[in-house]
Amino acid sequence: MEIEREIFQDLKLGLDDPEILILIGARQVGKTYLMNQLEKSLSLKNKQIKYYNLEIPEDSRFFSQDIVDLYRQITDEVDVLFIDEFQYFDNASKFFKAIFDDRKLSIKIIASGSSSLEIHKHLKESLAGRKLERVIYPLTFNEFRQVNKSFEVYLVYGALPGLYKQKTNQSKIELINNLLSTYILKDIKSLIKEENISAFNKLLYLLADFQAQIISISSLARDLMLDNKTINHYLSILEKTFVLYSLSSFSGNLSNELKKSKKYFLFDNGIRNSILNDFSKIKDRNDKGTLHETYVNNLIRTKMPLNAELRFWRTKSGDEIDFIYLKNRIPYIIEVKSKLKKAEIPKSFEKFLKAYPKTGKAFVINETLNQQILYKDFLVHFIKIEDLEDSYEFEELFLND
Repeated sequence: MEIEREIFQDLKLGLDDPEILILIGARQVGKTYLMNQLEKSLSLKNKQIKYYNLEIPEDSRFFSQDIVDLYRQITDEVDVLFIDEFQYFDNASKFFKAIFDDRKLSIKIIASGSSSLEIHKHLKESLAGRKLERVIYPLTFNEFRQVNKSFEVYLVYGALPGLYKQKTNQSKIELINNLLSTYILKDIKSLIKEENISAFNKLLYLLADFQAQIISISSLARDLMLDNKTINHYLSILEKTFVLYSLSSFSGNLSNELKKSKKYFLFDNGIRNSILNDFSKIKDRNDKGTLHETYVNNLIRTKMPLNAELRFWRTKSGDEIDFIYLKNRIPYIIEVKSKLKKAEIPKSFEKFLKAYPKTGKAFVINETLNQQILYKDFLVHFIKIEDLEDSYEFEELFLND
């Protein structure tokens, strides 16, 4: 059974647009699968298609020939050009630009790139106004439960599409561990000094262990016996390769708000649990809240439009809200709780709403309650975490206004 990706219909709608479509994201999140699905869809329209995967030696050799000969061959009798793993093509940006700007041609380019700093180097070059980038994320729970209804399996083993083909928990763990090893060996080893591989691996462990908590760069540097500049460089690599998301603090009206602090989330719970070597059941874990918070973080990032951003809120006196979702500069507040016996507004909500009365909506995501309460004419939505993706009130946050 194939999983129907929510982003696929959106990608299909853009097939008739002239812009170069570039799918980017971490390894094994389903970029090649979506490329293949788009190819099938275009084949039904009798489009002339050429498809290359630059991780395949034969295709890689083909792209290493003289650039003039390559251009002539690749643009001959083709309507749609697919290039998978385009970061291995040194001249990708100039090549794409030449095809796009050639008035004699009308070729749609669809390319994908795995997590690699080379992608960012290519995309900075001369493609302004000619490309549309789409980040591909791991599966949402709605996508995952097309093949597995267990929210616990989703939280513990993660949301990488290849997992649903694995029949046993052990085979799931092996797949995740292999991906982690491949990522470190293939994408990271070439980007940092050989003698710092061990320190980098320790950094990954600390980031996983302290996920969803405020982390000090200085404390990481002390623990790893590196300088702040090196730590920031490693964090930048992880973010630019879509493996890590940073969450900055929100501040505006109050003098005691934290203004420069950050939290970090790895892109997938399964990858995090592999780093920690902990795939125990939810009931046996002390970090269940972290897994829940990571799920909410990743879901929001998957869905949020371009005119939105995600922050957290914390004051020096300890008041905290897990997520401040900003859309058109209006804040929406989201807190992730565990089991609740009754619907009570968190104290931090009261303080935030007093400081920011123009807040849009408030959500308390939890394990037990689905209901709404009023706080001074302000509606607070309590939503069970397993039902979050079926909530219209929550989904409404991501609609384009």
